[in-house]
Amino acid sequence: MKHVVSVSIGSSSRDHQAEVDFLGERIFIERRGTDGDINKAIQLIKELDGKVDAFGMGGIDLYIWAGTKRYVFRDAKKIARSAKLSPIVDGSGLKNTLERKVIMDLSDQFPELFYQKKVLMVSAMDRFGMAEALLKTGCETLYGDLIFALGVDIPVYSLDVLHKYLARWAAPIVVQLPFKLLYPTGKKQENIQAKSKYAKYYHWADIIAGDFHMINRHLPKELSGKTIITNTVTEADVEALRSKGISKLITTTPEIQGRSFGTNVIEGLMVAMLGKPLEQIKSQDFLDLLEKMQIKPRILELN
Repeated sequence: MKHVVSVSIGSSSRDHQAEVDFLGERIFIERRGTDGDINKAIQLIKELDGKVDAFGMGGIDLYIWAGTKRYVFRDAKKIARSAKLSPIVDGSGLKNTLERKVIMDLSDQFPELFYQKKVLMVSAMDRFGMAEALLKTGCETLYGDLIFALGVDIPVYSLDVLHKYLARWAAPIVVQLPFKLLYPTGKKQENIQAKSKYAKYYHWADIIAGDFHMINRHLPKELSGKTIITNTVTEADVEALRSKGISKLITTTPEIQGRSFGTNVIEGLMVAMLGKPLEQIKSQDFLDLLEKMQIKPRILELN
């Protein structure tokens, strides 16, 4: 049996384990949170290195994209390099393949989902595949990278402007900052209180898309009729969204025994199944395996 562990700097209260069967291969997957402690994450990876088939790096991105240029987070690099024997991934491979494919498939199957709709994408630099796919659907999209990552209340409505100008100026500085300043980690992922600071952007949108914790950080009390496209949600998260009046929840990764795991977990699972060195794995390898595994998004009608 293959073993995949997601070591996350997120809250340990969201830990989960599951044993799954894909293409006749039994795989034990688990998520272990370190409550924001990067040193604890590094130590855990060192203890398990060589004993697991693949690591997922959760609660943090290894890098972000500005167009075709990639910027590596300083904190994430420290975590990633602690794995010497087992491959470690942060989910970027699936953000570029699976999430891109999910949006295009949804657009084909449900044309009315995006047609003349307004989409709030909380961070395009984090989910570049999804951002580029949304652009192709023709919906009006607000990119919230400056708002939700940096706290700068400036909405951006052009992916080209974000990539060519704002991101290339900000990204080299942002990736050097402590990650906890940019994204909720550890206990900050728990007991989220409804806030109104950016409520106008949520209410403007028909669809709210992107990283769940970034969405949830400023989620207003009431959002009747909205659709959320995300992943990494637990059963408790689903019920909390239902209570706010959310109409539809779409997770880009499927439900596995009670929750949808993050892209880093699913990518780690796929890397373990492929059995190839990371540097030899191409986007097409992920696409081919996704087709064989028949991984589909989860669509829940909540209200």
